[in-house]
Amino acid sequence: MSGKEKIITVHLKLWRQKNRSTKGFFEEHTLEGVSTGSSFLEMLDQLNEKLIREDKAPFAFDHDCREGICGMCSLMINGQAHGPERATTTCQLHMRSFSDQDTIVIEPWRSSAFPVLKDCMVDRTSFDKVIAAGGFTSVNVGNAQDANALPISKENADLAMDAAACIGCGACVASCPNASAMLFTSAKISQLALLPQGKVEAHKRASKMVEAMDELGFGNCSNHAECEASCPKDINLSNIARTNREFFKAKIFSEKE
Repeated sequence: MSGKEKIITVHLKLWRQKNRSTKGFFEEHTLEGVSTGSSFLEMLDQLNEKLIREDKAPFAFDHDCREGICGMCSLMINGQAHGPERATTTCQLHMRSFSDQDTIVIEPWRSSAFPVLKDCMVDRTSFDKVIAAGGFTSVNVGNAQDANALPISKENADLAMDAAACIGCGACVASCPNASAMLFTSAKISQLALLPQGKVEAHKRASKMVEAMDELGFGNCSNHAECEASCPKDINLSNIARTNREFFKAKIFSEKE
């Protein structure tokens, strides 16, 4: 342990829920011997080891890569998606962000489109359905061209790459008072709409994905900007404006056909 790391005690209020059809409740635990150098998920691992030793049910939470790129570690921590640090996933959050004797409230994403599977594990297959509605290109482009064969401005290339950084964690939905998925949906639309390969189906894609989002129970965007503030990948709100433009174009073109 380095000289800067400390050992602290934290008081945890965990959301426990057996499944989506049962009523949930908060369960309190005190965890001692937590290193400030450990990650938040490592702290939860330490808690589960303690619960198992006490012959109690471990706390269920999502995780996978623990490198900030998979989007699985979806936790609401003290009322903030992924915790207090900006542009940080839960697995990248470290216990140095907390102080000795702090109380930490841990909840799942709150959205009807993300039903609870168990404790803080939620079902995010609704995101997969939004992608399936139009987050792809289906035009026949033949063999792959050389990388420099299609002229793409650096500005558009950068914007497309920034939008493609979305990891689909759902923090935008959990933070929005309307439980809107517009930031996620717009990022997936923008990463294709900005590039030549995606322009062929741009209008159709926007229409289908926005309609799928509405059908799946996500709310509408009302520009609170909580989504942008909580996004661990700093996806910009301007993507929503781009999606709205593409959606309106789709409606205009469909009326002319």
